[in-house]
Amino acid sequence: MPTGVALDDPRAQLVAAAERLLARGGATALTSRAVTDEAGVAKGVLHRHFADFDDFLAALVRTRIQRADEVGERLVAAAGSRTVVGNVSGYLAATLDDVALAVVALVTARDELRRRLRETSPEGLPLLVEITRALTTYLTAEQSYGRVAPTPEPRYLAMTVVGTGHLMFAGELGALPDEAAVREVVESVLVGALRSPDR
Repeated sequence: MPTGVALDDPRAQLVAAAERLLARGGATALTSRAVTDEAGVAKGVLHRHFADFDDFLAALVRTRIQRADEVGERLVAAAGSRTVVGNVSGYLAATLDDVALAVVALVTARDELRRRLRETSPEGLPLLVEITRALTTYLTAEQSYGRVAPTPEPRYLAMTVVGTGHLMFAGELGALPDEAAVREVVESVLVGALRSPDR
C-alpha cells in the first residue's frame, strides 16, 4: 500500500492482522514484517503508531483482554440460567481460542512484554488472570443462586478450571478440543461443587 493512503484505524488494522497470523501460525509466526505484510501496509506504519514491537504486542494483548472481559460480563449475566457446566464450557471455548493460546505463549516468552503489561495487569499471567477473575465472579454468583455449594472457594475453582482448560486447549495436537470434551473436563473439575442435578 502506498504510504500516502490513509487508513481508517491503522492500530486496529495491525492488531487484526496479528490475530490472523496467530490463528494460522501461532506465536512464532509474529514478526513486525509479517504483521505489516498481512495488513497490506508499509512497514513504517507499525512504527509510526507504536513505540516498538513490544508496544504493539502489549496493545494486541490488551485487545484480547478487553474481549475476554466482555465475554466474562455475558457469563456473569448468565448466572442462574442454563447449566453451570454449559456456561463455563462455553466461556472457556470463547476465551481460550487459538489466538488466545498464542497470546499466552507470547506473554510467557517475552520478558519486556510482561513488564509493559504490568501497568494494566499487575499480577499473574495477563489474559489468563482476567479470564480467571471473570470466572470467579460467575461462580460466586452461582453460589448465591444455590447452584454451586457454599463451601468451595470460587477463586480456587476458577483457577483449577482455567488451568486445566488451558492445558487441554493447548495440548490437543494442533486442534482445539470439541464441545463434548470441554464439557467433560469442566464437569470433572466442578462435579463436587455443583448442587443442580442437571449441572
